[in-house]
Amino acid sequence: MDIKDLSPFEKNIIIDKGTEPPFSGKYNDFFENGIYVCKLCNTPLFSSESKFKGHCGWASFDCEIQDNVKRIPDKDGIRTEIVCNNCNAHLGHVFLGEGFTNKNTRHCVNSTSIVFLPK
Repeated sequence: MDIKDLSPFEKNIIIDKGTEPPFSGKYNDFFENGIYVCKLCNTPLFSSESKFKGHCGWASFDCEIQDNVKRIPDKDGIRTEIVCNNCNAHLGHVFLGEGFTNKNTRHCVNSTSIVFLPK
């Protein structure tokens, strides 16, 4: 997908680093078998095997597909933003030490930023 093909809402999330309203994303409570790819460039980002119920209002994953998600300091100085390592599309944020899974990591991802591909 090209940036010009994004809806204004998608552009706000993916390019302008916005956040969709909690519990509104289509992948928040979605648990089918497959992979999640970047909406902008189709880079594989997360496997359904790493998805869990984070009860936070956004899709939650405890690990990314190796080298495909980049962590950068958020402009708020507190959180860590996650972006697609290929095209820098904003995905959401990553949180450590919450104890939801054995990996102790929660990638909190906007459904708007990803596309599910069934296996």
